[in-house]
Amino acid sequence: MTKNPLIIALDLESADAARSMVRSLGDSVRFYKVGLELYAAAGPDLLSELVAEGCEVFLDLKLHDIGETVKRAAAQVARRGARFLTVHAVPQVMRAAMEGKAGSSLRILGVTVLTSLDQLDLAADGHSHSVEDLVALRVRNAVAVGLDGIVCSPLEVARVREITGPDTVLVTPGVRSAGADAGDQKRVSTPAQAVADGANYLVIGRQVTRAADPRAEVLRILEELAS
Repeated sequence: MTKNPLIIALDLESADAARSMVRSLGDSVRFYKVGLELYAAAGPDLLSELVAEGCEVFLDLKLHDIGETVKRAAAQVARRGARFLTVHAVPQVMRAAMEGKAGSSLRILGVTVLTSLDQLDLAADGHSHSVEDLVALRVRNAVAVGLDGIVCSPLEVARVREITGPDTVLVTPGVRSAGADAGDQKRVSTPAQAVADGANYLVIGRQVTRAADPRAEVLRILEELAS
């Protein structure tokens, strides 16, 4: 397990709200996810600001576009100093992102199947694969491309680890402590189970950011993992 495997999702409406949350969490965690909402509100300048303050940034944009566009976008993100960038686990997209980040410390993560989706959602979209088999297919494609890491549900992380081997970074959203509200996530697990099954990093949002005392909640989760 990574010394502190928590990535706190700054799924907030403004740069000021994000800054306030980072201040409230202090040194309890230094890795943050910036997703579509916050990136649309604050742009790449907030990413650079967080990096300048010594934080690591997981830029969760889930890129899926023509190869040249993805390549050039990944290059821009690399220049800003982000640690992780997500793309959909489509071979052309993954290859382009890896080309774009070449020579930098940016790691490209492939998104397999969103944790807000279940079997009924896949069937409605015309997929004949089960969730598990579609995840496995996309992971094998990512391995073939030489991708740095995978984003997957904690329910699939053990199987994903079997496919990737020990060196691929596995990041799991959909992680909630027992009794915490699952929100719009459908395939969830506890932090301890996700780490036991092979996750390197756990993305946790509302359980922390909507807590009465976010820092205390982070420390409680870390204690939960340690025990």
